[in-house]
Amino acid sequence: MKKTVVGGGLILAVTLAMSTTLLAQGGQGLPIPGVEPAKDIAGAKEVPDAKTEYKVLFDVGKAAATPSDVNPMLQAAARYLNTLAHVGVPPEHRKLAVVFHQGGTHAILKNDEYKARNNGKDNPNIAIIQALKKAGVEFHVCGQAILAGKIDQKDIQPEIQVDLWALTTIINMELRGYVRIGG
Repeated sequence: MKKTVVGGGLILAVTLAMSTTLLAQGGQGLPIPGVEPAKDIAGAKEVPDAKTEYKVLFDVGKAAATPSDVNPMLQAAARYLNTLAHVGVPPEHRKLAVVFHQGGTHAILKNDEYKARNNGKDNPNIAIIQALKKAGVEFHVCGQAILAGKIDQKDIQPEIQVDLWALTTIINMELRGYVRIGG
């Protein structure tokens, strides 16, 4: 009887390992399709814990290298979200937010306005912002940055909340227990 339990446990472990491998291939079944989670590392000591509530604020203060590139902080947010999901952190424990300000502000523009400001190039950030929003990520933009950049609020993607000032948003979220990444 003990042998059956061990054998059953072994079968369960192999099944889980195979499921994890399949999930990691192509990002299938993850909140953000097409974005790979962090690769598994055998024996890694620090890994996300399914019982922990993760409150993370991604600070997008810089533009991508070129107007055709997705902002790297948005890619980081997507990869982190998928990593949490990949290791079994439930959706209610994944509280992610993004704040745009300074050089990162143009990522929030609707496509027509982005093209007008970037020599006809499409906004590569729209799809990832929409996917992240669908997965429960909050989005904020600095009101001072939109004023300085002469951005009309009608030209901001609907997923983005306009706040008074990024400094206020960052401080308020940190006071609510969010950890800021980037900046």
